[in-house]
Amino acid sequence: MYQHKQTAWAILIILLWVGGFLGLAFYLMEGDGPMMLFAAILVILAFLFHGLTVRVDEQGVEWFFGPGIAKKRLAFDEIKSVAVVSNSFRHGVGIRITHDGWVYNASGFAAVAIELHDGTFYRVGSNDADNLAKHISAHLPAQEQ
Repeated sequence: MYQHKQTAWAILIILLWVGGFLGLAFYLMEGDGPMMLFAAILVILAFLFHGLTVRVDEQGVEWFFGPGIAKKRLAFDEIKSVAVVSNSFRHGVGIRITHDGWVYNASGFAAVAIELHDGTFYRVGSNDADNLAKHISAHLPAQEQ
């Protein structure tokens, strides 16, 4: 079994940056209830999206943010091909859909592109993309790697 967790530095930095402005506003405007609520939301978001975990076991591959948010699981018989790719700035961080398919990215540009037999594409960000692709490919039939 393979498991790797990448800390979502980009997401945490963005939340910290927004939190800095919130702290400044709180100081200058003598904070109130809505500011406290917004601060609580930032803390919850930081907890929910603090990292992206990817697991490969005998049944398939799964990935999720934080404690299990936005979990996605694919069986190996659904996967047509796997490749190591490089994301660009337009792929961003978090979860989004682009012209390259669904993107799950915590931080950085390295990713694994997974193509399914039904034509769906996923890009899963990882700072260990080569090793992740190797572990997924090891479970695929030889002609489809």
